[in-house]
Amino acid sequence: MRALVTGGAGFVGRHLCHALLERGWEVVCVDPIVPRTGGLRPEHWPLYDPRSYDGFTWVEEDCRDYFRRDERFDYAFHLAAMVGGRLMIEYDPLAVAEDLAIDADFFRWALRTRPKKNVFFSSSAAYPISLQTRDNAHLLSEDMIDFDTKLGMPDLSYGWAKLTGEYLARLAHKSYDLDMVCYRPFSGYGEDQDLTYPFPSICKRALEFRGQETLTVWGTGDQSRDFIHISDAIRFVMESMDLVSNGDAINLSTGRKTTFKEFAKIAANAAGYDPVVIGTSDKPEGVFARVGDTALQTKLGLKPSISFEEGVARGVAYQARLLGG
Repeated sequence: MRALVTGGAGFVGRHLCHALLERGWEVVCVDPIVPRTGGLRPEHWPLYDPRSYDGFTWVEEDCRDYFRRDERFDYAFHLAAMVGGRLMIEYDPLAVAEDLAIDADFFRWALRTRPKKNVFFSSSAAYPISLQTRDNAHLLSEDMIDFDTKLGMPDLSYGWAKLTGEYLARLAHKSYDLDMVCYRPFSGYGEDQDLTYPFPSICKRALEFRGQETLTVWGTGDQSRDFIHISDAIRFVMESMDLVSNGDAINLSTGRKTTFKEFAKIAANAAGYDPVVIGTSDKPEGVFARVGDTALQTKLGLKPSISFEEGVARGVAYQARLLGG
């Protein structure tokens, strides 16, 4: 199989490339390495060197330029996006809005070259924020986004871009018979994630505060997320992507709600101490509660294998190695 992975040098893309390469696929990884997005050149990928695989091809280029080519692929995985954690989403929303142009070019290219399978990475940010408040928090199921009825307000420009991408995927199948599937990752995490994201940042801070009586987290600390280890998320994609062809979306989630205070406590315990965790209110915290319903994933046979406690322990150990401790 021959696969295109746009945005392949980012956190999710690196793990996806690894899964494909391990299966013996030919992988063309396209990424321009834009600052603040977490993208890394292959020689700097933390957990493995993709250049050691014969099937790996690196193209350091904006995917919009690459889409001018008429290359043929069996699978096209579209991850390219301007996203660099909550700070970019909150404070540079027009940079994130560039995703609209990126996605439009992807769909035009897909219509022209017609990969056998097109995989669009959306986001849980596409869900209505009205369902994620302190007083009205719901498990977010795939059918809560219904393009045939009234749509709720997604999470800022990033959520709008991803919601629009899903709509284009739906149209690409309905009007042009493209084989499409969308994924809505919740809070994917892993050891090699960029420090602009909460997971590595909190693991590192837990080590830096080791032995102290208090540990701080962004916002109130009462906001909650659904953390899924990146290896489980990628496995879910590999096991389910051929089960959907009409552009429908599948959550990548565990259904477990974890507050940031709880997360920090788990990280501190993994680092060997038990502080009081307090929130600071000077950083953006996003929506209050974002947790994914797992009913469809369960129906498709998808079940996470890495508990959050195990994942945090791995993250703390990884940061300890980086800190030399």
